Amino acid sequence: MAKEVIRRMGLDAAVRAARTETAGAYTVDADGNVLETFRADDDGGDGYISEIEILRGDLSRVLYDDTRDSVEYLFGDRIAELTQNADQVDVTFAGGDRRRFDLVVGADGLHSALRAMVFGPHERFIRHLGRVLAFYTVPNEFGLDRWLIDHQDPGSGRSAGLRPLPDATRAMAMLSFPAPDFTVDHRDIAAQRDLLRERMAGLGWSTARILAHLDDAPDFYLDQVAQVVMDRWSSGRVALLGDAAFSSSPFSGGGTGMALVGAYLLAGELAAAGWDPQTAFAGYEKRMRPFVEANQEIGRLHVQSRAVPEPDAEPAPEPDMDALMAVVERAINGVELPDYPAAPDSRAHREP
Repeated sequence: MAKEVIRRMGLDAAVRAARTETAGAYTVDADGNVLETFRADDDGGDGYISEIEILRGDLSRVLYDDTRDSVEYLFGDRIAELTQNADQVDVTFAGGDRRRFDLVVGADGLHSALRAMVFGPHERFIRHLGRVLAFYTVPNEFGLDRWLIDHQDPGSGRSAGLRPLPDATRAMAMLSFPAPDFTVDHRDIAAQRDLLRERMAGLGWSTARILAHLDDAPDFYLDQVAQVVMDRWSSGRVALLGDAAFSSSPFSGGGTGMALVGAYLLAGELAAAGWDPQTAFAGYEKRMRPFVEANQEIGRLHVQSRAVPEPDAEPAPEPDMDALMAVVERAINGVELPDYPAAPDSRAHREP
């Protein structure tokens, strides 16, 4: 679905030019021996490794380059206060500027400040799935060449991996570990690094060499693996999109695709409704929610598959493969993408 949205935006060539060109993935044991191989053309290009693997920053750059001449961008600021009535939304920015808008859409991630401002505290909506995930770039001293490498330790539930980057001199490290209770603030980088060292110590393969570059990484990221579950994604003239509304967690593999599909449907429903938020937001949620629920189920199932069983636990039952494949199909193709009319200029609907 996301590839179709990109195609309809006329950005297929630009996105493909910016992809990492990952050929596939290996899973390896502690000594680096290959256990499984996955290719980018498996499952029609929508398998474990997609035919289009693109870094978030590179995709953002493609979208920005395509829209910067027709869209006003404000960098280095954020919404500090927001009030709305039936006709408009008044916004005060942290920098002091005050603006009035017809609609406000929050796409500010798992820890969305706008969601907390309009819908309530984070604790009401964020569902921690019992794992922590970290990413950062490292020098490619591992001989990585277009293939992702992943090492998983079933005994501890930990994993370490390396993803190739367009710059072949660098690689993206990926580390994960179980954490039923996670209390480290997502802004406390020093505490996050300490936690990662502590929890990943002693894991085999190339983990120690990856951790040796931890303090030098300018793009270090660590956070809980979590989902956002909400009864509604809109309130009045304010709506939520992407992880702010329906994070499925990185373990679903569908976050970016969901954001693109959601943006397409939200814009299309606004166009079809003549910029009426009540009608448009309802249509957006109705079309999008089954797709979101399937992707969130995939995320939960993937996390559960990494769980470490108790020593005296009964063997897990064999999964119902028919039911699982039905969920996978809904998570990949389970949403209709209508051909919408061009979105009208919202200013035409303001009272003089």
